Amino acid sequence: MKQQIAQIQLAAESWNPRQVLAWAFGKFGNEVAISSAFGAEGMALIDMASRVQKDFRLFTIDTEFLFPETYNLMDRIEERYGITIERVYSLLSPETQERVHGGALWSRNPDECCNLRKVEPLRRKLTDLSAWITSIRRDQTSDRAGARKIEWDEKFGLVKVNPLADWSSAQVWRYIREHDVPYNTLHDQNYPSIGCTHCTQAVKSGDDPRAGRWPGFAKTECGLHMIEPAATLPKVQA
Repeated sequence: MKQQIAQIQLAAESWNPRQVLAWAFGKFGNEVAISSAFGAEGMALIDMASRVQKDFRLFTIDTEFLFPETYNLMDRIEERYGITIERVYSLLSPETQERVHGGALWSRNPDECCNLRKVEPLRRKLTDLSAWITSIRRDQTSDRAGARKIEWDEKFGLVKVNPLADWSSAQVWRYIREHDVPYNTLHDQNYPSIGCTHCTQAVKSGDDPRAGRWPGFAKTECGLHMIEPAATLPKVQA
């Protein structure tokens, strides 16, 4: 599969998002799913997917610490697009995590909290798939700058598809407005990037869009899209 991806990778860079989605759905069928936290990019991608294929798989990592506005948006997505969001949870409930790791782990070791509530659940989910589709853009963080529209994901061991890799935030919002796509109402309250309630705050005008994530820490990624040397990666449990 790695060789197949290498052969198509360059050509895919000239494809628009809907062409990338059509390739992914055609290639992997029910073994590919969109992963989303329902930010602006995710909503644009979900709407595009609905125009390419009526029935598609969509999952989210529910940390159980999401904003009420995010849960409300999830209900609206299911109603509008006629799909059921697959919700993936940590093996630890919030109560168990507090008992094992102490209270407010996110305020002391946000990397570990993200690993327990996001990375580990994603790793489990991806063992059931041949490919996953994300809504990341190259200009969001340094870890995402090298993302290709179609690539082999060394971290999780499957194909990773990034249809919006070369899009800008302006393009995303233009699409949302042109197609009347639902979005998280927190975006209208200066929350350009939305995660868990404990680790997300509004940003000031002119700030980096991800400045409101993990305030007080030199952290811009939860770990799902971070590049790691293959030799240091933990083994995936089947």
